[in-house]
This record gives sequence, structure tokens and C-alpha cells, in this order.
Amino acid sequence: MATTGDDLLTTGQVAKLLGTSRQQVVNLCERGELPFVKVGAHRRIRREHVEALLRPKPELTRDQLKSLWLHQAIAGSLVTDPDAVMNKARENLDRLLRQHRGTMAEVWLKRWQDKINEGVGAVLKTLTSDDPEAVELRQNSPFAGVLSQPQRAKVLNSFTRSGWGRVA
Repeated sequence: MATTGDDLLTTGQVAKLLGTSRQQVVNLCERGELPFVKVGAHRRIRREHVEALLRPKPELTRDQLKSLWLHQAIAGSLVTDPDAVMNKARENLDRLLRQHRGTMAEVWLKRWQDKINEGVGAVLKTLTSDDPEAVELRQNSPFAGVLSQPQRAKVLNSFTRSGWGRVA
């Protein structure tokens, strides 16, 4: 299958891979379910995004759900005081990158650094997303100390009371 630079696919190529119409692909793009770039007047979709759409997302484990809840609370702080939260994350990242030089954690921390450099929107999306990359990023979070101990305890208590604490 012919593709354009960086493995960008046309809507027709994506439609064939998904077994659907080009219009359905356009609809997925317009709803934000399939990221795309414009090349002139035409949409192009990265093969990796199509493959991700074809792969079902695994169910989150209890620990991953708990981490998601905590990071959603951090997202609340981020939208009310973005400067303080982003500065705290940058400070933590500087320290963590020094501590984890040459390890796999360093790879994830550098990805956090990229997200932080992209801005509040990219960080907010990562904090609240259940996509596999976000799940992995949250395992190496630079947001320690954003929530106070009482806030953290309250989130964890709510998580347990909601029934999620019983999920395997």
C-alpha cells in the first residue's frame, strides 16, 4: 500500500484498513476519534493511529484506575492553577531525570517533559486519558506534591467508596 511521508495514509487507504467508507473515516476525524493532519486540502492519517483504533484497549487494572483518579484530581488543580502545577511538575522532572539517568523511567520522564513543553492542553489530556501511553506515563508521574495529603486521601477514599476499589 502506497503511503505519503512518515507513513501518512489517505482516507481511502484508512477506509480499506478499517473495512468502512471514506465518509466514516472523515466522520471519525471530525469527531476527534482519529487524529489527522491536513496536506493541502486533504486529510492524512498516521498508520499508528489507525492501528491503535484497530486494537482494543485493555481494561485498566485497579492500580491503573486508582492512578487515573488521582491524576484526574491533579487535572482539577491544573485547570485552576496551571502555573503552579506546571512549575511543580518541572521541578520534579529535573530531580527525577537526574535520579533515573540511563533507566527506562528516564524514557517516560522525557516523554512527560515533551508533554509539558507542548503545554497545559497536552498535559491535561494525558492526565485524564485511558489510552495506553497515558496509562504508562502516569506510572512515572512528575506530579508528586500537587495534591496535599488530605486531598490525596479524599480522592482515594472516594475511589474506594465508588466501588472501583473492588475491581480486580
